[in-house]
Amino acid sequence: MIAELGHVALVLAFGVAIVQMVVPFVGAQKGWSGWMAMAVPAASLQFLLIAAAFAALTYSFVTSDFSVRLVTLNSHSAKPMLYKVSGVWGNHEGSMLLWVLIVALFGAMASWFGSGLPPRLKALALSVQAAIGVAFLAFILFTSNPFLRLAQPPFDGQALNPLLQDPGLAFHPPFLYLGYVGLSMAFSFAVAALIEGRVDAAWARWVRPWTLAAWIFLTIGIALGSWWAYYELGWGGFWFWDPVENASFMPWLFAAALLHSAIVVEKREALKSWTILLAILAFGFSLIGTFLVRSGVITSVHAFANDPERGVFILMILGVFTGGALTLYAFRASTMEAKGVFGMVSRESALVFNNILLAVSSIVVFIGTIWPLVAEMFFDRKLSVGAPFFEAAFTPFMVVLAIALPFGALMPWKRAKIGRLMRPLVPALVLAVLVALLAWTMQTERTILGPVGFLLGAWLVGGAATDLWSRLGRGPIGGRLGRMVRLPRADWGRVTAHAGLGVVFMGISGLMAWQIEDIRVAQSAAPFEVADLTVTMNEVRQEQGPNYLTTVADITVRGEDGNVIALLQPEKRVYPVQAMPTTEAAIHNGFWRDIYVVIGDKQDGGGYAVRTFIKPFANWIWAGSLIMALGGLLSLSDRRYRVAAGATRRTAVRGVPAE
Repeated sequence: MIAELGHVALVLAFGVAIVQMVVPFVGAQKGWSGWMAMAVPAASLQFLLIAAAFAALTYSFVTSDFSVRLVTLNSHSAKPMLYKVSGVWGNHEGSMLLWVLIVALFGAMASWFGSGLPPRLKALALSVQAAIGVAFLAFILFTSNPFLRLAQPPFDGQALNPLLQDPGLAFHPPFLYLGYVGLSMAFSFAVAALIEGRVDAAWARWVRPWTLAAWIFLTIGIALGSWWAYYELGWGGFWFWDPVENASFMPWLFAAALLHSAIVVEKREALKSWTILLAILAFGFSLIGTFLVRSGVITSVHAFANDPERGVFILMILGVFTGGALTLYAFRASTMEAKGVFGMVSRESALVFNNILLAVSSIVVFIGTIWPLVAEMFFDRKLSVGAPFFEAAFTPFMVVLAIALPFGALMPWKRAKIGRLMRPLVPALVLAVLVALLAWTMQTERTILGPVGFLLGAWLVGGAATDLWSRLGRGPIGGRLGRMVRLPRADWGRVTAHAGLGVVFMGISGLMAWQIEDIRVAQSAAPFEVADLTVTMNEVRQEQGPNYLTTVADITVRGEDGNVIALLQPEKRVYPVQAMPTTEAAIHNGFWRDIYVVIGDKQDGGGYAVRTFIKPFANWIWAGSLIMALGGLLSLSDRRYRVAAGATRRTAVRGVPAE
């Protein structure tokens, strides 16, 4: 009965979404205030109905209702409760329900907190957001119904993919969807502005919080996915340039560009057309990511579905929304007249340069991701585009971005002088050079990657500190330090995010340049050397977990002085329900390095295959990502974002009441 109620709620939500899509739009065109006001209760009701449907599906998973087909395919009575709940979105149908729930949530939030929006812009934005909801609700109801029943329910289910039975993967998809849907809100505002024919500073103040929230969620989601791949898959890497990884990375890059571009619109009322285009492309690439994950055109451990028919439906959604918005942009972009004038050397120019680097780097990732598909479809050639291509094609853009970013942050609006900019950045440059020289001196292999990465990372951190110091005015050091607490949170957020990016640069370059890997057949109680460590596999035993069987190795790691550094227990698990093995790496986390051990299969001659990695600065990658997300949260908490409505002039709509 609960599943049927969930299905009915979903059908009702579909009807409400259609009303929200049509009525406010017509009201905005006719100037009927009553029809425009319909968007607010409709957005709230749509959200409540979809939330009820999601709660019904969650109830079915928690109670192990195996008469529901989706529960049978993705759950099991012996599965821990956390993974019963995460199983709700650990599959195609449930994840699409979560997607559309978040679409409705963002639309409802825009209606609840958008009292200061011009009524016409608000009605149009909520109408476009509802159109997105209509498309995905139709997709769920007609191709991916999560509430289908089985005529003969089995005694137990088939359980969730073992690779997804992990805390990191339990929370990774919701954060990504919050990011994708946040970009849908920016898209809705962009299309509404195109329909209305007006983009101004007030519009930018409304778009920036949604874009910033999306960027924060995507940052956390991508970091969680990378962390999961690092410790769960057992291969020792943090990024594989997998098509599904790229599917979230591309909109993240566009969202970063959109954030910086919206600043120019808000401060100088320039780059209006470019900002609108970025909003369209950011959400468009989110839809492209959805298509890649769910169409079956790629093979990935992350992919949700392998159904070409569903892929065609998503491709139609992509074509309608992205193609329609770009067509509207082509007709209306010329009306977005830029008012601000700026020189070649100015903050505006620096932000344009930043935008170009981010957008082009995203396009490079996109080309590398889809090129194997293009080659197979049009040239009948099977190609593999892997890490070497992406690292060679993508890295130069990031290097240039890192070099330019501290300069751009210090540039004044309208016009700047390079000489004046360089003087305050001299300490940051000296710090960066010293850090690079230290890295070069201490490394054992004379590779340039590590020192260059640390040079750029320290340059970004030092540039962020210089940016913060420059905001404190002149005078004694004590007085300037006292003014720190009074700085706007947006300033703190900007420098924190930029410093976090520097930490990520250092983490990635240190890990890639100085990682040590040892692969061997290890015998019990026979120590072996890895770098300056002595590793001993003491014993291997068999154990039983909640829903799996596992082979556990007890491994001792000692330092040069013979003292024990770590006791590690890598595992190799087998889940009987799916007859699927997984690898559980054992990791001794440290500030400077991780000790990473993986156990493999038992060998014919005795012993077990053991892979041991020394991973310098690995944790700096995720620490830097969290610092970037923290910077975004600091900016989002700025009072100027929370009361952006107060910055807009309330424009009374003299509407003709609808009959």
